Amino acid sequence: MITFPPVQPLDLSDPRTGQVRTQLAPGGPDEVTAAVAAARGALGTWAGLTAKERSHRLLALVAAIETQIELYVRQEVAGTGKSVVDARAEVLQAADVLRFYAGAVRADLTPAAGQRLPGRESWVRWEPIGVVAAIVPWNYPLLMAAWRLGPALAAGNTVVLKPAQTTPDTAVLLARHAAETLGPGVLVALPGDRGTGRLLVGAAVDAVAFTGSQAGGLDVVTRAGLRRVSLELGGNCAAVVLPDAPDDTYAAIVAACTYNAGQSCAAPARVLTLRSHHDEAVERLAAAMSARRAGPDFGPLNNPDQLARFDAIAAESMAGVRRSGPLALADGETDGFWRAGLILADLPPDDPAVTREMFGPALTVQAADDVDGLIALANSVPQALAASVWGSAVGVALRVAGELDCGEVWVNCHLEQTAELPHGGRRGSGHGTDLSVLALTEYQRPKTVTVRLD
Repeated sequence: MITFPPVQPLDLSDPRTGQVRTQLAPGGPDEVTAAVAAARGALGTWAGLTAKERSHRLLALVAAIETQIELYVRQEVAGTGKSVVDARAEVLQAADVLRFYAGAVRADLTPAAGQRLPGRESWVRWEPIGVVAAIVPWNYPLLMAAWRLGPALAAGNTVVLKPAQTTPDTAVLLARHAAETLGPGVLVALPGDRGTGRLLVGAAVDAVAFTGSQAGGLDVVTRAGLRRVSLELGGNCAAVVLPDAPDDTYAAIVAACTYNAGQSCAAPARVLTLRSHHDEAVERLAAAMSARRAGPDFGPLNNPDQLARFDAIAAESMAGVRRSGPLALADGETDGFWRAGLILADLPPDDPAVTREMFGPALTVQAADDVDGLIALANSVPQALAASVWGSAVGVALRVAGELDCGEVWVNCHLEQTAELPHGGRRGSGHGTDLSVLALTEYQRPKTVTVRLD
């Protein structure tokens, strides 16, 4: 008989102050078993509803979020340290994603029935997979949950939602409202640490949707075996700046890099420019970064582990470091997980700051001799989630966009997304699709039915 040690409460910190704000008892084997059992028990009823009925219930959940938006905002700020303005915008985006899938599930994606074989009538049924384990990160707790929950629930699955250890607040609140609007067990929140997540992946779930680090994704694949897995594993994204880039390019890249303190998988991290423009790029990026200050313009890193990781990569890098202006914090926001922005220049291709995702307010700058060299640099790292191209010549910009090996490319903008457009990675950034109607198939299985007509 396997025995487990007593569960020790975990201290959760306020990222703005570094002070303990509450404690969390992580889910152990009993809690995981109970959560999966509740979702399994609700599956037949939820999957048995018509698309119209599931849509109406999802819209009721959206209404609950929007009615209680200030509560969601407070909970999101508590765990992330985001500004109230950013948190409110992200809560509204999460509600919009759920609203989108409430409508998308009522569109018919099934191939038309017909006689594909002589004397036979055939059609395709799209069926839910079953109980989905959704493991989401701390950078956008509610929004990343909505990216996974929206299509999974709309397709008829039930979900056990495991939020990040440091940001369980909105997941617990959402599950409470889901019980009232969708029905008991349709969405179950399971707060906890990495051990809780590993137990959940090993439990009797039918699929796993994971957003997080590459190491975490590899662990999920090992534990999930032959079950369906959808992975989004980070970006380390390139911004390819061509000589004819618009005047606002560097300010826009820095703004995208520092949004959420750079803790966005699709944020620009690596600026790539021609050698003849390298020094100018460094100076303009440094000037733009100096105009944005930690505190007034962007928040802290989320937790001590991420702070240590960011500092360690910066310390290992062989870069010339140009920092932004001094920290400018509001009253009471001291001793938290704050870092000023960094520009890391003069880097070799194998520099740790280039090959690893810093996930903070930092940009590396590299140069190549020609456009083909820029493309090669962009594609040279293990991650392949997203990128941007900055230039005025449409033909050249689109050629570069076409040759970048990643799942999403922006031209003369960065980090702009909507529920209608798919998002997903390649290579070291995982596989699978978030957002758009395409994400519905991540949580469905096709079944072909063929009937003899005579």
